[in-house]
Amino acid sequence: MRIIAGEKKGRTLIAPKGEDTRPTLERVKEAVFGIVQFELYGSHVLDLFAGSGALGIEALSRGADKCVFCDKSRVAMSVVKQNLAKVGYEDKAQLLEMDFHSALNSLSASGELFDVVFVDPPYADGLFEDAIDALINGNLLKEVFTIIVEHDKRVEIMPREGLSMKTKHYGDVRITVIRGE
Repeated sequence: MRIIAGEKKGRTLIAPKGEDTRPTLERVKEAVFGIVQFELYGSHVLDLFAGSGALGIEALSRGADKCVFCDKSRVAMSVVKQNLAKVGYEDKAQLLEMDFHSALNSLSASGELFDVVFVDPPYADGLFEDAIDALINGNLLKEVFTIIVEHDKRVEIMPREGLSMKTKHYGDVRITVIRGE
């Protein structure tokens, strides 16, 4: 797994061992960052269900000012911390080792607002809709925002009133882009 563009292009990252974490395929990651490439510079990013932290670290490499990494797995958060140290981004990161509801409540209470959010929960847990609703209803998003959801091709994300939504297919993976403008 490597950083594909930006300041740290080509640097390799590690992934948590075992089957609890499913790293984003490189071609899917390239597509995702093609979608948000012009929204990253100076942005605040949330990497929800961070796993290895590869999406958030890629965003930092491409010019994001800050990324909050959230995962309830102690192993995953240890890997995120190692990857951040490996590329020298510890000062641009905040780590929250907790479930996504607790993390979003904490971020909302502190007044955090995000430009870009990556939502990539374990496919089998069915947390997509809950996470999207919590983000939209939790006063966590700037007026103009993008939520990128990676999910199984068999999962349909329900449209949200007043928000634009597009879905793209990459083999067994779908990427749904939800925008508030």
